[in-house]
Parts: sequence; structure tokens; C-alpha cells
Amino acid sequence: MNEQFSPTGFKVLPTVVKNLLIINILMFLATVTLPRFNIDLSDILGLHFFKASGFRVYQIFTYMFMHANFSHLFFNMFALWMFGNTLENIWGSKRFLLFYIVCGIGAGLCQELVQYIQYATTLADYANVNVGGQIIPMDAYLNMMTTVGASGAIYGLLLAFGMMFPNSMIYFYFLIPIKAKWFVIGYAVLELVLGFFDHGNIAHFAHLGGMLFGLGLILYWKKNGMNGPNFDLKKWKGWFWSMKEKMGSKRKKYTPYEEIKDEPRVPRDDGEYNRQRAEKERDVDAILDKISKSGYGSLTDEEKEFLFKNSK
Repeated sequence: MNEQFSPTGFKVLPTVVKNLLIINILMFLATVTLPRFNIDLSDILGLHFFKASGFRVYQIFTYMFMHANFSHLFFNMFALWMFGNTLENIWGSKRFLLFYIVCGIGAGLCQELVQYIQYATTLADYANVNVGGQIIPMDAYLNMMTTVGASGAIYGLLLAFGMMFPNSMIYFYFLIPIKAKWFVIGYAVLELVLGFFDHGNIAHFAHLGGMLFGLGLILYWKKNGMNGPNFDLKKWKGWFWSMKEKMGSKRKKYTPYEEIKDEPRVPRDDGEYNRQRAEKERDVDAILDKISKSGYGSLTDEEKEFLFKNSK
């Protein structure tokens, strides 16, 4: 049976992703504007080390909406749209938002832990710190240990995308094709290595923390069933078929015409076209039925790849 009901349908820019983009952009504009009024938003909302006088509990949430510069903002928001678009359409807005926030907070907690280890092993016995030849009080130095950015949450999205669509192709630097699973593993290893050997201002362990908390939440969902009280099989089916109609005009898809080299387009037999379309829809519906009964994790790699390709 061809299922056409769609409560919401596919959205190229789904609700949560859209609002996260807007909030992050507005916060960045505020960050670069308010200093002329002597307001340092990064200092107020950025995540301070918890032993610093500038630390506030709310910063574990607000820091993920702050960014250090335009490139920091741009690449995070691009990745949010790139991976979050697919994930929110599949999971739904509530589940996606929960995952995003958990990964962001988890990244912040991991960063706090790493900073505490640094403090306990290196700084705790000193009252002052030599920074570039200038001696400053320890509290002033601790207040300099401020973390900003959505990167931890973004790395969580990257992990989720790699787990759900391991064989889908990601174009590294827009040129080099690489399967999502190798892309995720490569980035995780890179962040781990840089976490130990790169002593710059990038919070590598926060990135890993976002992936770690994301992995934990996905495994929890898998153990307890991904279907949950809000799972709606009709919504999944409607999402895929409405996405085909909305996005299909930009891609090569099934059509009542076929291309014949050096000749005009010739109409394909309507019966053949309808048969192929019906077969394709039955295959997708069978996979979605399997998700409904056993969860997404029960799919084979081939079924996941088929589902991903036919969602474009």
C-alpha cells in the first residue's frame, strides 16, 4: 500500500536547526557589538573554569551559543545544518534538541574535568602565574580559562550521523569523498591526539566529550528502544516521500521519460514507471516497518544505505 500521509513532511531547514542557527548568529552579532558599551558577553556567558570567580552554573548551557570569531561560527553552523538537517527530520524536533543539548553540556563537563586535572597537577600550589613575562594572580589566570562554541554539540551530531549512515559519502574540504564512518573515526582519533599534544586554545577534549555523551545517549536509546512514545511510522513514511517530491526536482529521479543519446526524450511506458515507483516505495516501507518493530539499530548496513539514498 502506498502511504502518502505526512503530518509534517520533510523540511530543508527544520525548526530546531533553524532556531539554533538564528540564536547563534544573533549571539555572535551581540558579542561583536556590545563591547563598545563595555559589555563582554563572552566573559558573561562563556564557560569559566568552575574554581574561577567568574564561573556561573548557567554557563554550562550558554557557552555553546557563543563563538570566538566568524570562522568559528561559520563552520559550526555549516556542520549544524549539514548533519542536523537529516537527524532532526528523522528523530523529530524534541529528540534532536535533547541530543544537541546533552552533547553540548557533556562537552562542557569534560572540558571542566580536563581543566581541573590541569589545575590540580600544575597550578594548585601557586598563587600567581607568569603569562608572557607578566605576573598575574591565580584567580585572574583561572578566569582566562574560558570555553565558547557549539563544537562539542556539533561533534555529537557528527557521531550520530556516522552511526546512522556509516557508508554515506562526506566530501572532505568539499573535494575528497570519504565514508561517514571513517570520517568520524578519523576526527575522533585526531582530536584525541591533539588533545594531548596541541596546547593551543582549541578545546579538543570538549569535542571528544560531545561525541562521548552523544554515544552514550544513542546507546541508551538503542537499549530502551528508539521507537519511544512519540514514534510515528506514518511520519517517517511521509517524511521520505514528501522529501522526494520537494527535493527531486534538483536531482535525477524516476521520471516518465528516459534519456536516449542523440535522440529526443521518449516517454517511458506508464506501466513500467508506476511499477518501478511502487517497488521502490514498498522497499522503503518495509524498512520503515522494521524500524517501527525493532528500532533503527536492527537495520543492516545495506538497508541504512538504501534508506539514506532514497531520502535524497
